[in-house]
Amino acid sequence: MSMEGKTVIITGATSGIGEVAAIRLAEKGARIVFTARDKRRADETMTKLRAANPKVDHVMHMAELSSLAEMKRVGAELAQLARIDVLVNNAGALFNARQETGDGLEMTFALNHMAYFVITNALLPRLERGARIVTVASNAHRGAKLDFSDLQSKRSYSGFAVYSRSKLANILFNRELARRVPPGVTANALHPGFVATRFGDHSGGFLRALFKVAKLIGAISPEEGAKTIVYLAASHAVEGVTGEYFHECAITQPTAEARNDVDARRLWEISAEIARQAR
Repeated sequence: MSMEGKTVIITGATSGIGEVAAIRLAEKGARIVFTARDKRRADETMTKLRAANPKVDHVMHMAELSSLAEMKRVGAELAQLARIDVLVNNAGALFNARQETGDGLEMTFALNHMAYFVITNALLPRLERGARIVTVASNAHRGAKLDFSDLQSKRSYSGFAVYSRSKLANILFNRELARRVPPGVTANALHPGFVATRFGDHSGGFLRALFKVAKLIGAISPEEGAKTIVYLAASHAVEGVTGEYFHECAITQPTAEARNDVDARRLWEISAEIARQAR
């Protein structure tokens, strides 16, 4: 599917599958608007995008997406775009030790879930029939269960367990989002596969060593990992398909916890309250 004349927003597009997806969509003709926190890497990505599609004016927005104020600021800036055809929620990370943001949120919850929630909601009123929302989740959600009495992981913290819960939150968010989008707008989540990227490099300690070994043994390339993102953003085959979870460009079933409509609604309501109370 040609993306000529279309605008694609991607969060976390300066490395890994986000960057590959941005470049592939640019090659199809899309104008890419992306968020970044590292100016040097953002400039490098911009150079690649201009080489992939020099006919359009690609745009970068610098933002620290663990901050609610920054999420809201960049969301408001992105909402000023003349058109939005695709939003790809991709920014995320895993942290070996618990960190708390200036908003009092656990860092993984803030970056991996709240950034998706806040930016998507800022753009929803601007999305017209045919627009697509693509949320990068993970099969790491398998085995996870949300504890609504401790969403900020204050009682206990394990880096991978907290990451897994954030990926469960992504799928629940997408499930509720699919019921709330404007008519004709679709929302789908995906598992990109275990990809050999920078992911986990800054998690520290045992997790960093574990991810390094795992990448050497069984990881797929960022090119392979980006394929389902590009598919959901651009393929005619998924026109009108919404509320689903994909892996390798095919619908697959997440866990029962990820299909819990009561939890999906509850998470949405709690997230909305957190966003409203932000300083």
